[in-house]
Amino acid sequence: MTRRSYFLQTAIAADQLANALLAGYADETLSSRAWRCRNDKRRWAIARAVIDVIFFWQEDHCMNAYLSELFRKQLPADYQETATSRNFSTRM
Repeated sequence: MTRRSYFLQTAIAADQLANALLAGYADETLSSRAWRCRNDKRRWAIARAVIDVIFFWQEDHCMNAYLSELFRKQLPADYQETATSRNFSTRM
């Protein structure tokens, strides 16, 4: 893992922790949640707008974060195919 990759993964982990502490899903970033919940409560619409301004160099940051979660793009390459192509139901 490169130094840049390490810092990015650490930032994402901190973001996911903040989301979990705010009663969100443990494996979801605040950006993804802000997009997902933008129509549910006004505070998430405001959060989405603020986050998109903070990440001004990334067009539609929150929407892209949500799509990344939806299509499992945040997973390491080794896991992406497995997560989308296999059925993980338990058969005991």
